Order: sequence, then C-alpha cells, then structure tokens
Amino acid sequence: MDIKINSKKNKYKRFGFIGFAILIVVVLFVYVSNQPRTLAVNESEIMIKEVTEDFFEDFVSFQAQIEPINSTLINVVESGSVQEIFTENGAMVTKGMPIAQLYNPNSELSYLTQETAIIEQMNQLNVSKLNIRNQELNLSKDLVSMEHDYNQTQLEYDLNKKLFERDVLSKNEWETTKEKFRYQQERKAIIQKTLIKEKESNVLQIKQIDEALSIMQKSLNTLRNNKQNFLILAPESGRLSSFDLALGQSIESGKSIGKIDVLSGYKLVAMVDEYYLDRIQEGQYGQIEIKSQKVKVKVTKISPEVKNAKFKVELEFIDKLPANIQDGTSVGVKLTLSEKEKKIILPKGSYFATTQGKWIFVVNDQKAIRRKIELGKENPNVYEVISGLKIGDKVITSNYEDYTTIEELEIKK
Repeated sequence: MDIKINSKKNKYKRFGFIGFAILIVVVLFVYVSNQPRTLAVNESEIMIKEVTEDFFEDFVSFQAQIEPINSTLINVVESGSVQEIFTENGAMVTKGMPIAQLYNPNSELSYLTQETAIIEQMNQLNVSKLNIRNQELNLSKDLVSMEHDYNQTQLEYDLNKKLFERDVLSKNEWETTKEKFRYQQERKAIIQKTLIKEKESNVLQIKQIDEALSIMQKSLNTLRNNKQNFLILAPESGRLSSFDLALGQSIESGKSIGKIDVLSGYKLVAMVDEYYLDRIQEGQYGQIEIKSQKVKVKVTKISPEVKNAKFKVELEFIDKLPANIQDGTSVGVKLTLSEKEKKIILPKGSYFATTQGKWIFVVNDQKAIRRKIELGKENPNVYEVISGLKIGDKVITSNYEDYTTIEELEIKK
C-alpha cells in the first residue's frame, strides 16, 4: 500500500537547515573578524629597542659651508665677447684692477654715432650762444652811436635856444632844432628799452642753452664712461672666486662672471629643513668641529623664504677659527634649541616613515601589540614621548612597511 508524503513539511525543514547554516557562517565571520590580525616575523628581521628616561637635548644637526662675511659680485654692464683675460680664479686682486676685456663692435659703433650726434648738438648750441652775444654787442654799439647823436643834438638845442631867446635865430630854424632834439629823445628811449628787453631775453636764452649744454655734457660723459665698461675692473680688493671665462665667450649684459671675497672674516651659511623654521631663532648657539677643534657659533640671520623645502640660515663664529681655513669647506653644525630636560625618550627608527609617530608595536614576551602613542619634540637621535609608552617598554623600531594593517606580531626566534 502506497504512503502519502507531505511535501510542504519537507520544504519547511529545508528552509530551517539553510537558515541555521547561514547563522553559523555569520557567527564564524564575526568571530574571525573580531580576532586581531596577526603576522609571524623572525626575531632576526626586526630591531627592538627600549624606552628610557634620560636628559633630552633639543638640538638640530645640519651641514653648513664656510663663506667670507662679505662678497661682491662682478656683473657685466655691457654685453660682448671675451677679448682678453688678465687674471685667474683664486687670485688676489685690488680694487680697480683689470680682470677681463670685452668687445662688441655693434655697441662701439652705436657709441661713436651717439657721441658724434651729441657733439654736433653742443656745437650748434654754442653757435647760438655766440650769436646772442653778438646781437647784444651790436645793440650796445647802436646805443653808443645813439648816445653820441643825442649829445650832439642836445648841445645844438641848448645853443639855438639861447640864440632864439636873443632873437638871433629865426623861428623856423628853432623849430627844426626842437624837432631834431625830440627825435633823438624818442630814439634814445626806444633803443634803451629795446636793449633792456634784449638783455633780459638773452639772459634767459643763455641760461637755457647752458642748462642744455650741461645735460649734454653729462650725457657725453656717461656715454664715454659706458665705453669703458667693456674693460671689467675689480669692484673690491680680495680673492677672486667663481671666475671661469674663456676667450671668445659671449657674455650677456647683467650677468655675473664671478665674485670677490673680502677676506675680513668668515661666516657659516646653511640650508635647513623647513620643519625647523619656527624653532630656529637668531641668537641661538651651537658648535662645529673642524680640524679636531670645537668652535662655538651663533645664529645671526634667518631668511624665512622656503625653497625646495629648505630655508637659509647664517651663523657667526664666537670662538677663533683654526689657521688656514678655506672658504667653501663643509662642516657639521649642532645647534642647541633648548636646555637639557629629563624626558621619557623613544629611539628613532624606520618605523616613523609609516606611522608618523601615531602608533608603534610594543613587545611583550614573543608578541608585539600595536599601541597608539603621542610624540613631542625630537632631535636627530630620539623623540620625546608624550603618552602611550612608559619607561622600560620595548618597541620595534625597524621598518613597518609590511605591518600597516597588522594588529599583532608573533615573534619567532
């Protein structure tokens, strides 16, 4: 006899098995995901150091170059090609000493043309000035002639007046005499007035001509001085450096062809990482070691402009330098930023490139657990610990590049 199977009941059983299986998978996933991510490493592959308490010295080390306190650039005023070289790099020179001779035919011709034009204009102005003097002289001659005619007419007038009063001279002759005298009076007044105005005008014109001549003479002197710029002279006395010319070399106007180091003393010049821009200040002290001698130095100038992530610092020497120091020598500077204080300190290592000081692996037996930390000041050797670590903790200071997602390291011997 056939048995009837309940298909709906079997269907519910299948769903129950599937749901139970999914629940098991979810529980396992949650359990596994909550487990710390671990990685096994060999002890020989890592570096372990201890967190300690010690005097923290806040300092920075950098390389600096010894340079003369004062240097003067040698700039080319007029462009041209090098015709002669009178000295060599490293030589001692005196102010005004010829260093090199340039030649530029186009500039030479241009100067000659300008000089000729200025001289011609000056000659024309001098001719105009001479003509004004001649006009004034001619007027003076006219005035002398007029004075003579006036005096003669006045004598005649005075004589005829007496004769007319005595009835010796006729009335017609007396009228003629009066008319001649009136004419000479008016003529004298006009010539005198004309001469006064002419002199005033001449004074103004001559003043303007003299001013123009003075300006032209200055232009001519400047032009002639510029012609001398083809001969390059030492602007100061000292040692010639960065001087490297070749015969026939073309030099542009405004280009620096070297410098003169005035040997009145030395300074240190360094390019320091921008990280220290707010921490380095004028007046801070440091030291260098040169020729087995420690020399004290002091920051004298800071240029806040940042180029290629660095800024410029200048230092002066407090102690006397050893003899025969060469400028350009590179030395290591240790600059103290603050006084020594007792701090919990963490050794520097490759780990910082990955963690940026936010976390670190702390070793406990054969395991290393990831831990959040906070670091403060630093020097080239250690960091100041603010929080997250205590004295005696052992930490891994080697590279963390492969541990960015790892929570726990299993250390194998």
